[in-house]
Amino acid sequence: MQPHFPLVSLITVQYDHLSDTVEFLESAKALTYPNVEIIVVDNNSPNEKPSEEVKRNFPHVHFIQNTQNLGFAGGNNAGLKEAHGEYFFLLNNDTILPPDLLEPIIHFMETHADAGMASPKVLYADKVTVQYAGARSISPLTGRGKRLGLLEKDTGQYDRNYKTDLGHGAALIIPKKVADLVGPMPELYFLYYEEHDWCEQVKRLGYSMYYIGESHILHKESISTGGGESPLKVYYLTRNRLLFMRRNFSGLPFVFGLLFFIFLSTPKALVTYLVKGKPQLMKSFLSGIWWNVC
Repeated sequence: MQPHFPLVSLITVQYDHLSDTVEFLESAKALTYPNVEIIVVDNNSPNEKPSEEVKRNFPHVHFIQNTQNLGFAGGNNAGLKEAHGEYFFLLNNDTILPPDLLEPIIHFMETHADAGMASPKVLYADKVTVQYAGARSISPLTGRGKRLGLLEKDTGQYDRNYKTDLGHGAALIIPKKVADLVGPMPELYFLYYEEHDWCEQVKRLGYSMYYIGESHILHKESISTGGGESPLKVYYLTRNRLLFMRRNFSGLPFVFGLLFFIFLSTPKALVTYLVKGKPQLMKSFLSGIWWNVC
């Protein structure tokens, strides 16, 4: 009997940083899994137009050019519409894929009918520091989750598979049959929290989220937003923290979470930005709150 290798659609979204996309595609060429299609979505990059280089050097890649920046969710959704695989694997363009990435993941998904989503172990680019080994659910009180293993040295302590609460947006696989049921990634977020909301929707359908420690990727964290604290990052993290709470919590948990945010999180953030002399970050924080009020 011939082994079954279901088609896997690798989908990545580009917004400038063409060199990272090229490095991603070079690593994807070395994958040992025999049945892959690759989709690159350009979110209307303002400074680098990748279409010619991608088409010339990677003719096997399906390239989609958006006419506007649709955000993380919108860009991935554009790729999902064109994908033909039995599995859709969303990958940041600043990830590096080891050759044997897919075999353990697809074997696991094929043998676990309850697997609605999964993420592999994510390491930083130094190859020894853990970025993700699963994650705890976003708390209704704080509006934040917690990554397992974050900043630990990888000694193999997470080289196993287990259920977890949240995936990692840099490397998230979902079966087509589940994606068809849950619908597209929510585009209201634009940037940050959208994959967590999507994961919660999948779990409400009765599926499980898994961490697959038998496989891993390398991720150059937050290149597209500059890393650290930028006005863009502060705005969307604040805005979408509240948006996620509004969409996923209700009753007393939501009330307590809102009170926590108003009386603890907000004063702390404003004082911190004031002391650091960063009025632009303070403005972005308040703008993120105001978006939820309007």
